[in-house]
Amino acid sequence: MPPSRAWLLFLVLVRLCEKTRALHTPGSRRGAVLGLAAFLGILHWIHLTTLFENDRHFSHLSTLEREMSFRDEMGLYYSYFKTLIEAPSFLEGLWMIMNDRLTEYPLVINTVKRFHLYPEVVLAYWYRIFTGITTLFGIETKACWNITRVGFPSQVESCEGLGDPTCFYVGVIFFLNGLMMTLLYVYAAYLSGSQLGGLITVLCYFFNHGEVCFLENNFKILKARLEVLAALTVRIPAVNFHRTSTNYRRHYVALCLANVAFMLPWEFAQFILFTQVASLFSMYVVGYVEPSKFQKIIYMNMVSVILCFILMFGNPIYLSSYYFSSLLMTWVIILKRNKIHRMGVSELNFWLIQSCGWWLGTIIMKLLTSEILGVSDHISMTDLLAARILRYTNFDTLMYSCAPESYFMERVTPLRYIKTLLLPVVMVITYFIFKKTLRDVLCALSTNTYLRKQLLEHGELVFHTLQLLAFAALAILILRLKLFLTPHMCVMASLICSRRLFGWLFRRFRFESVIFGLLTVMSIQGCANLHNQWSIKGEFTNLPQEELLQWIKYNTRQDAVFAGTMQTMASIKLSTRHPIVNHPHYEDADLRARTKIVYSVYSRKSAKEVRNQLLALHVNYYVLEEAWCIWRTRPGCSMLEIWDLEDPSNSANPSLCSTLLRDASPYFTTVFRNALYRVLKVN
Repeated sequence: MPPSRAWLLFLVLVRLCEKTRALHTPGSRRGAVLGLAAFLGILHWIHLTTLFENDRHFSHLSTLEREMSFRDEMGLYYSYFKTLIEAPSFLEGLWMIMNDRLTEYPLVINTVKRFHLYPEVVLAYWYRIFTGITTLFGIETKACWNITRVGFPSQVESCEGLGDPTCFYVGVIFFLNGLMMTLLYVYAAYLSGSQLGGLITVLCYFFNHGEVCFLENNFKILKARLEVLAALTVRIPAVNFHRTSTNYRRHYVALCLANVAFMLPWEFAQFILFTQVASLFSMYVVGYVEPSKFQKIIYMNMVSVILCFILMFGNPIYLSSYYFSSLLMTWVIILKRNKIHRMGVSELNFWLIQSCGWWLGTIIMKLLTSEILGVSDHISMTDLLAARILRYTNFDTLMYSCAPESYFMERVTPLRYIKTLLLPVVMVITYFIFKKTLRDVLCALSTNTYLRKQLLEHGELVFHTLQLLAFAALAILILRLKLFLTPHMCVMASLICSRRLFGWLFRRFRFESVIFGLLTVMSIQGCANLHNQWSIKGEFTNLPQEELLQWIKYNTRQDAVFAGTMQTMASIKLSTRHPIVNHPHYEDADLRARTKIVYSVYSRKSAKEVRNQLLALHVNYYVLEEAWCIWRTRPGCSMLEIWDLEDPSNSANPSLCSTLLRDASPYFTTVFRNALYRVLKVN
């Protein structure tokens, strides 16, 4: 779509918002807003599917090529979806993934518990129902044809339509992203009090889509499904600031269910919710949130953690997280609030005592629960942040921090935000909120309770500002967390339409003229960004890996056990169904120990020592990747550099990887080789 079409679309959206605002009947206006929100969701869905197709030519790939394009964790997760839909029945498939022996051979693990697989379970159930109904009524759900290509085999079958498992899986992910856009528009319109505010959020999201769309950066598109849940979860507490606890109990229930839906798919979701609790607690201490209302919010959060703990078969990470520890400390402080107040300290000291007690108590509670539940070795988001801030490095932290998505935010990112005016607009809004908040808090320190309630209004603005600061700090430290920062900045940008903040400006200038002028300037760079995204053309191909997978499938026993890099092991498990000993889900302590043994092939240890360790893991074949012998994403991140830091006693020895490439005997035998891969049989 050229820039002229993007500009035309922009004008159409503005006119739609003006028509919506012109409606006088509340019911008609509500229906028009929801209709526009649905249209924007469909537009975002089309945008994503177009980018995805342009980037990979997904519709013309064979089934094997599509599976190979699911890299890292996505390939691992999709393998369980594939198991569920190919099993004789759904319950048999569920039993297979809950008693899985292929992922960490020879261990039998409950992958639903370990890998947060509820989304895959639900999607597989939907897929089986969908195919069952369409088969019953004789409805065609996919079209297949032969594709002629370079390489072996020269002809492959390619299928398109929701009846194809890969198309169904990816399609649902993009549908959720479309739903996320619908939610962002509705919430931004609500927060700003204007439909134009919702439009600003949507256009800012499109104009800055390169900061959240990780397709061209090979990030895991699986995590994109979290955006819709994060958009709902992080914002429901702010909605509750306007509600009374008696008439709006359903909002507390919605908060609980949204938290559960957010935590079940992702192990790091609890840290995002921890930032939410920290923001709410700060507001509670100052007085923006009533104690009774805050107590109900905390109770609902606790219930959501307990529900997740039960649904995840007693997974201890839910009870040993900073999130749950902060909830317990918040509950204790609320109960002891009056007792602390009777100490006779000043209001400022009262705030400081609660804040210091909360932070100190949360940290102590986290350490105690982790030790008691035996998950002190489990890597959490906090561990990664601490390693980044304190410059602490070891093998495990380097495996994370050397991944491109875990770098610090690039220096050009703020410049890209500035060019679309997103950052300047958000900074202006944040300044006015901070100015108003500081004035209100200082006044509240010297006023009575009744006046304080009048002063400390608009808590939802403060909440979103605190969340913005938290997400900005996280995104600066870990690049992948721009996934949360950019949408939140877009929501904050909607407040430029808020008459509570900028009523003085709109009394001097016509409201629509100011907003339309702002959107016009934003669209100059924004439309150029969209054009750059739409101009990306590519086609996925990986013939060396395809040769590897075909060789494994037809030349090894089905029970042969493989080891290698985490990304390649995910592909082998998905496409060949062979047992593997390591995989990309790196958070578990035992799995990290296994991976360290597997990656010792890229160290300077002796071949005999590494062979013996691999045999202890029951490995039959090792997939050696020549590029990993010398490849590094940045200084200090090659496998040899990481191992020299971890194992300095062997730093003078030659590289084992280079030795095996020259001559693998006597401890290994080379049984397959191509341009990228060598398969070594462990003798």
